[in-house]
Order: sequence, then C-alpha cells, then structure tokens
Amino acid sequence: MALSPTDVTQLAAVDSARAARVLSDVRAATLAGRRAPVAPRPVIEQSWERMLRSGVDPDHDVRAGLLSREEVQRRREETALRHVLPVLREGLLSVADVAHHIMVVADDEGRVLWREGSPSVLRKADGLGFELGADWRESVVGTNGVGTPAVVRRPVQVFAAEHFQRSQTSWTCTGAPITDPRDGRLIGVVDVSGPLETMHPATLAWVDSVAKLAEARLRELHTASLERLRAVAAPALARLTGRALVVDRDGWTAAVTGMPYTHRIALPKSPAPGRGWLPPLGPCTMEPLAGGWLLRACDDPGVPGATRITLDLSEPRRWTVTVSGGAGTWTHELSPRHAELLCLLAMDRGGRSAAGLAEDMFGDARRTVTVRAEMSRVRRYLGAHLEHRPYRFREDAEVEVLLPGEPGALLPHSTAPGIARARGAGHRPG
Repeated sequence: MALSPTDVTQLAAVDSARAARVLSDVRAATLAGRRAPVAPRPVIEQSWERMLRSGVDPDHDVRAGLLSREEVQRRREETALRHVLPVLREGLLSVADVAHHIMVVADDEGRVLWREGSPSVLRKADGLGFELGADWRESVVGTNGVGTPAVVRRPVQVFAAEHFQRSQTSWTCTGAPITDPRDGRLIGVVDVSGPLETMHPATLAWVDSVAKLAEARLRELHTASLERLRAVAAPALARLTGRALVVDRDGWTAAVTGMPYTHRIALPKSPAPGRGWLPPLGPCTMEPLAGGWLLRACDDPGVPGATRITLDLSEPRRWTVTVSGGAGTWTHELSPRHAELLCLLAMDRGGRSAAGLAEDMFGDARRTVTVRAEMSRVRRYLGAHLEHRPYRFREDAEVEVLLPGEPGALLPHSTAPGIARARGAGHRPG
C-alpha cells in the first residue's frame, strides 16, 4: 500500500527504523531526479530544492570553521537569547535529557551558542560537527533543525533522511525560531536533537510552545524596560510645555506630552545628541536619558543645557555615575568592573583603545573581547555620552570625578594595573 507523507510521519512514531528506510528511498530517488515512492513533505521538498539550486553537496559533509571561545562568549553576552535561556532550560532540558536529546540554541546567523542535555548525545553531536560555535545555516549544512526553521520562520521537524546531508540522516531534529516580539526580527533558533529512534511527533508542538514562552518573556522584559524609562522620563516631561516624547534606544515610546501618542519613532541608525529631523516631530532635539532619548520638537522654547557627568568613587564600596543636562538628572549605580573602566577613561580624556584598556584592566592587551563586552554593557546606559575607536567620553561633556580623601583608597579592592598605578601616583582624573 502506498504511503503518503503524513503516513510516514505517523509510521515514524511507531516504527522509526522502517520510516527511516522509506525516507532513505525517498531521498535517494528525489536527489537522483527519479520518481520517489512517497513525495517528501512540502517543507522538506522545498528545502531540498534550495540546496540543489545553491549547489550544496548532499554526500559531502561541509563544515564552516568554529568560532573561537571568546567570540562565542561575546555573542552570548550581546544576544537577547541570554534573557530567555532560563525559560528554554526549564521547558526543554528535563524532558530532553530523559529522552536522550540535547537542546541547542543558535543565534540569528545559525551559530551554536549553547548546547545542553544528554552527555552521550552531546558526544555523538561532536562527531557531526554540532559543536559550540559551529555554523548550522541551511545553506552551509543542508536541511536541518536549526537552519531550516530560520529560513521558513516556523517550527520544523527534520527526521532521518529528510536531512539533506548524508552524515545527519541518523538523527531527528526539531527546531523553532525565536523572534523579537517588538519587530518580528529573527534573533535565533532553539532545537531539540537526538538519535532517530527518539523521534516523536509531539516534539514539534513541544518545542514550538517553549519558543513562544521565550518570546512572551521578551515581551515582558520590554514592557518592564519601558516602565522604568517612563519613571525616569516623568520629571523631565513635567517641566516641558511643547511637544515631546521619550523613547527607548530602539525608538519605542515610553511617554509623550503635548502631542498624540505614537507607538514607535524611527530613530537614526546611530543617534547622537543634538538637532535633527524625525517624524512625527519634524525639526527636533535629541537628549540622552538612562536607557533612551528625550525627543523635543524645536517649537518647544526650552533650551537644552550642557551635559555634566559626575563619577562618584569617593565611597569604598558604592560607586555611581550621575548625568545632568536638559533632560534632567539620573544616577546609575556601578559594578566594580564598570567603575574601573569609567575611572580609566576619566583619567585619559583622549581615549583608550580596547587593547589599551585590556592592558590597564588585566595586564594583558590580548583580552580585548572581554573589554568590548563590558563596554557594550556600559554603553547600554551611558552610550550617548561615550565615543568609541577609541573609547572616550564625548568632548562636549563636562566630566567630574569625586575621589576618596586618600589616593590609596581609590577603588580599594581593584587589582587592575591601571588603577594600581593611579593609586601609587596619587593621580586625580578629570
């Protein structure tokens, strides 16, 4: 009796070995240009067609170079996926481990950033090149549970010989895309993979459900960030009489005054303080706030004041940066690492390269990835007041540093060579 694609999927749930043999015949016939005993599922057939058009060799295991450990760590620290990793772990890992699966999380470029689950399956994955830092885009390794969902933007289960490359046909992989709920942009893919005998049709719905929970978590985080920005914005907006609004760094509106509410403003690619033109304000000024921008129509009579940045390092254990300007005043408490970085930048208003900061922070100029990751975090709240290449405070900002009474008490627990030199020389940044 002839089988339909749906029948093969159902067969896999009860007799994975027989289903794998059927799909192997389907793959061989389709790739040879012959009539297959069963038509591939549409999502698989379309993927195979893309592979054939692009010249991917189904019998040659092509693997791109792995990312370095430092690059993997940098991507982990910068991707929004880091915020939903606990959701993915809670929803997938306990079952995946019991079912002899692994959970894989890849970024929007198909690079594997996290792998967790059954140790024995992780070892088998190593043999496939399914490793941290590996490139699993569909155009590189063929039809698979990471690359194909990223292309079609929906959950996909790839069973046995539905994989385009022969080396992967002993596996079953189920992946779902994770998108940014604010704009629908792909930020990554979560995948559950394992030996073909572990295949179950319900895995597709399971992985999709957890991916949707992750997106819901991102929505919650965005709402919370807008609420925090709204609280910061309230005093600034209360002083204004013209048209103005406060938006986050991506242009999402937190609060407005003197004009109709609009959900989002299209900001310049690299926004900077000063005058510009933005719909729906027209000519306007942009002033930085903690986590966003105050946008003020030029018909507002208010004149922005100069920006003053106060770095308070006078206490032994609590350090802050306070920004004062036309948008009001806000304060951010600093971690020890960020206090060190900003202190070093205040010492040298001419700026420091990533290598120079690495030498001052760690005594090792090669640790630039760590420096860039930390500076990326600093720029989340102070970015409008910092330049890069080299890293430095903006020239138009007035920077004041409050130091302890004794030079030796400067950041007393810091082991950074640059801070130690400052203590010894009694250097007073400014």
